[in-house]
Amino acid sequence: MANGLGRLPQEPADRFTKPFMRFLRIESMASAALLLATVVALGLSNSPWSKTFLAIWDMRVGLEIGHISFSRSLQHWINDGLMTLFFFVVALELKREIVLGELRDLRTITLSLAAALGGMAVPAALFLLLQGGGEGWHGWGVVMATDTAFVIGALAVLGNRVPLSLRLFLLSLAIFDDMGAILVVAIGYGGTISWIPIALAGAGFALVAVISRLGIRSIPAYFAIGGAIWLALDAGGIHPTLAGVILGLMTPARSWVSGIRLHAIFDRVIAYPLDEHWTGDSKGRQDLQRARIAARESLSPIERLEMLLHPWVAFAVMPLFALANAGVSIVPAEFHRGLALAVFAGFVLGKPVGIVMFSAIAVALRLGKRPAELSWGVLAAGAMLTGIGFTMALFIAEMAFEGGLLTSAKLGILAASVVSAAGGLLALILLTSSGARRPVPS
Repeated sequence: MANGLGRLPQEPADRFTKPFMRFLRIESMASAALLLATVVALGLSNSPWSKTFLAIWDMRVGLEIGHISFSRSLQHWINDGLMTLFFFVVALELKREIVLGELRDLRTITLSLAAALGGMAVPAALFLLLQGGGEGWHGWGVVMATDTAFVIGALAVLGNRVPLSLRLFLLSLAIFDDMGAILVVAIGYGGTISWIPIALAGAGFALVAVISRLGIRSIPAYFAIGGAIWLALDAGGIHPTLAGVILGLMTPARSWVSGIRLHAIFDRVIAYPLDEHWTGDSKGRQDLQRARIAARESLSPIERLEMLLHPWVAFAVMPLFALANAGVSIVPAEFHRGLALAVFAGFVLGKPVGIVMFSAIAVALRLGKRPAELSWGVLAAGAMLTGIGFTMALFIAEMAFEGGLLTSAKLGILAASVVSAAGGLLALILLTSSGARRPVPS
């Protein structure tokens, strides 16, 4: 059995489906950590320790050298710095699915993209309609994004009751949502544009492309250049988290060492006698070092970086973000009912309506393909879950509002997330009960 004959044979599809299922498992567990952090933040911000808790996130952190000072609040470093890693991982997953995974089918990806566009455009239009000329109209971007971790976590509650095609549809939709949201942030909520730093950031991206073509595979080198790009975008007036998105999409999806070459290198190592000590500058030691490099490089950079960063993002970055941003007084001193209602309606009504409507248009025009096992009813029920905006909604709200407007927007986000989660889960339970779900051809 040592030679692997006692195991089932590996199929090419395993290379693509296993990373996807691993991503879903981490996102499902991350939703629990995110929920716990949210509850803690809400509890502390409505407790006798509220002022101390909120003051922690306003604490200035940075460097000061002579007359040069570069410091930001702790909340700013989390929202603009650590969240760059979140967008980097999201971009990695999107590219892996497009190049290697289920989204290689153009019509499948078109359906998800159309649904994401509807899930951004309709909520924003509904928000603006309800706000009219109100003072919160500029927060239209708040209602555009979906929280990937909470949506996948909600689906995990139902287990195998929901089809895998719905999980893939909602995951890809949420990723496109996040991409659209960061573009909204960069364009709609950036500062005054300074073109010299932007040009330097462009030179940084070009440098990444060049050294990648030259075969440089040092992860620290890329992270150093990425840090410089982040600083340049920040100085240029464009939200620096955009660096994570672009660098993630630039990451190579193909491995450097093929499976045939890997086996050939390992065969050379295995051929050595069992008492080989691999010491000195011997040929055997060189072959062993070559095998170590080959084992590492047999995985694509996207896979290696995702395995390295995804757990940190899921269980450290996102809970920290929730702690820093979810704190809000349940009974605020200043409450803007119209803004909270517009946010609530944008998520609870606008998101599912936009997703179903644009999906139907894409299928009718034969631009997109709906999987046979994914009925319109189940798709619509799943679309209700996309009203859980949470992470990205709070992220944009922090840039769009302040004071009472920010508090009101946060309450609208939290209420919409609870209602969307409860409504979507209930609808899916009813639709996926025994005998209730029947595949309908597109």
